[in-house]
Amino acid sequence: MLWKKQAYDDELQLIADADTLAFGGVGIAGTLLPATKAYFAVEEGLRQHGGDLRPRLEKMLDKATPAGRVYAAELLTHADAAAGRAAWQKLSGQRGEVKTFTGCIMSSTTLERYAEERLRS
Repeated sequence: MLWKKQAYDDELQLIADADTLAFGGVGIAGTLLPATKAYFAVEEGLRQHGGDLRPRLEKMLDKATPAGRVYAAELLTHADAAAGRAAWQKLSGQRGEVKTFTGCIMSSTTLERYAEERLRS
């Protein structure tokens, strides 16, 4: 696929609008949420198009839903450790509830708590 400026627009929008954070399948069927699929697609795209995708992910740290902000920070961490650390530091001062899913278990946390845990790891 030839690179186009609009590449990954749909995936980035799904991430930005995410209402739940999940990095694997959810529920008994282990279904991947649309935002999770988008996350994996963008993660793959970062390898070849990181220079174009990183600024778009950085903007999401201010404009996306709380779950979308976490996805963006995780992607920035995959792209560059320093960019990821800066993203987690930025999120550590933000409020907002993040619904999480691990397998069949739904939980919630806050942006601040999630970011602080990531900064410690």
